[in-house]
Amino acid sequence: MTDPSRREALLITAAAMALPAGATVAAQTGLPMVWDLTALYPVDAAWAAERDAVETSLSDIASFKGRLGQNAAALRQGLQTISDLNRRLDRLATYANLKADEDLQISANQERRQLGVALLSRFAETVAWVSPELLTVGAERIRGFLASDPGLAKFRFQLEDVLRLSAHTLTPEGEALLAGAIQPLAGAQDIRSQLVNADIPWPEIALKSGKVRLDSQGYATARAVPDRTERKQVFDVFYASLKTYESSLGAALQAQVQADVFQAKARKHPSAVAAALAAGNVPTAVYRTLIAEANAGLPVLHRYFELRRRLLGLPDMAYFDLYPPLTKLEAKFDIPLSRSLTLAAVKPLGPDYVAVITKATEARWMHVYPQKGKRSGAYMDPGAYDVHPYLLLNHSDDYEGMTTFAHEWGHALHSLFSAKAQPYETADYSIFLAEIASTMNEHLLSEHMLKAAKTRDEKLFYLDRVCELLRGTFYRQTMFAEFELAIHEAAEKGEALSGEKFSAIYLELLKRYHGPGVTIDPAYALEWAYIPHFYYNFYVYQYATSVAASAYFAERVLAGKKADRDGYLGVLRAGGSDYPVEILKCAGLDMNAPAPYRALVARFSRTLDQMEALVGGA
Repeated sequence: MTDPSRREALLITAAAMALPAGATVAAQTGLPMVWDLTALYPVDAAWAAERDAVETSLSDIASFKGRLGQNAAALRQGLQTISDLNRRLDRLATYANLKADEDLQISANQERRQLGVALLSRFAETVAWVSPELLTVGAERIRGFLASDPGLAKFRFQLEDVLRLSAHTLTPEGEALLAGAIQPLAGAQDIRSQLVNADIPWPEIALKSGKVRLDSQGYATARAVPDRTERKQVFDVFYASLKTYESSLGAALQAQVQADVFQAKARKHPSAVAAALAAGNVPTAVYRTLIAEANAGLPVLHRYFELRRRLLGLPDMAYFDLYPPLTKLEAKFDIPLSRSLTLAAVKPLGPDYVAVITKATEARWMHVYPQKGKRSGAYMDPGAYDVHPYLLLNHSDDYEGMTTFAHEWGHALHSLFSAKAQPYETADYSIFLAEIASTMNEHLLSEHMLKAAKTRDEKLFYLDRVCELLRGTFYRQTMFAEFELAIHEAAEKGEALSGEKFSAIYLELLKRYHGPGVTIDPAYALEWAYIPHFYYNFYVYQYATSVAASAYFAERVLAGKKADRDGYLGVLRAGGSDYPVEILKCAGLDMNAPAPYRALVARFSRTLDQMEALVGGA
């Protein structure tokens, strides 16, 4: 095993060889381009040793079996033992995931991730008896323990949540059986990831700007090329590549859907969507209200597509015309510039927020640029509670790259604020809240850039980026959510699912959401295979609810009222100390009602008014 300094040097050298030209400029500013995982474990061997130690320590949990109802002290000691082990598991999982995603072609790293997942599964099996035993102890006795022992205060929300889910909690044997199924039920996602990120032989195509490898990352960049013929070529070649694997990718997604349905039935939920939302106590009415309101707002989206057609000077509008900017922006946004503009944009959130993000973005918490074998896309891993978040980016030195930078750092600040304000036991916030912090930064960035714009074309560019944020995060994610609901409901009705069936369902949604003015080639219905979020069990709808919530907060924060800013920061600091819908209610926002979604549609319409005023009858 190499020592940390040498391993670090090798990693940086390998990354630098794969970086685009912009990375060299960024590196010269002193900003780090590759994360430092030694804050988690100094060497791989340290991870392995800790994994073995945690596995051995799992037996400590068994000593509390049958004792949780004895007295408050026994309950506190048992819950603390479990919490401490879970905390160590978080750190193990973070390191394993980040190392694996650096290069999906390194089998040792993939095997380490599998070992981490296996340990998580073992832990879940080991604690499977806890919830059933707590329910046996009973609500009255547990609440008596809470009243008598202040040391149980940090476990209050967890305990109340166990009581809430009593109808969906199985016997200890049943819980152990489901816990043991975690790893095999995760297989569909692993198969899809391996296929898309490592095994599919993605083609190269020659564009005017040079050759492009049309993997997921290359497609995401190339689909916005200005030449319409090239855009069509990008779409045609990319989806033809996916078409070859339609059956295999369909089999993987079908397995995921069946896994979701199985788990919902096992826990006696009426549907897979109800089961997924139950974890955060989110009413299913929120999901269905979102879909209904997005569909009611489709005329505004179709109005945007028509304006886009006019401004691009096209005789008609096709699906491959959605991504090029309406005006050309020559500016390049490498990491130093992305950072400085993001820092300026978030100033309305106050000096504490700015101080934290300034310091954090100087640290070695990011893996910035694409390299061969690296996982595509971008994400923030909250990291270990005792360390800090980590960000995987695949930065392109354009405006989209900068918005992704701001987006992921919004997640990171949420984690940092939560960890500072909450004990470990309530620091892990709901996914329902997670995308609020990220899209909030996007709103603030677009407003900042728009205010600084000097020319008509610059203003049109940034107004269009606002439209794209709302189109991509509200309408597009709601379309994904409707697709996810449709395929799960089909499975629950006993209908057969396949890659071809997924494509047929997806095509119908594409046509409805984009309207009669946008031509959809049926080949592009393979887009469902491009979206990894369909393996995250009703995850995507929360992008749409979150962008509606963040638009609400952004409008008020930009108005300059300290109370509104403090309300928003209070959401970040709340972590997972309450149910997400309740946390938002405390900040003045009710996500059960249609109002937030209608307000977002109205904002979209106002943005189109501004664009139309700039272009007149053009």
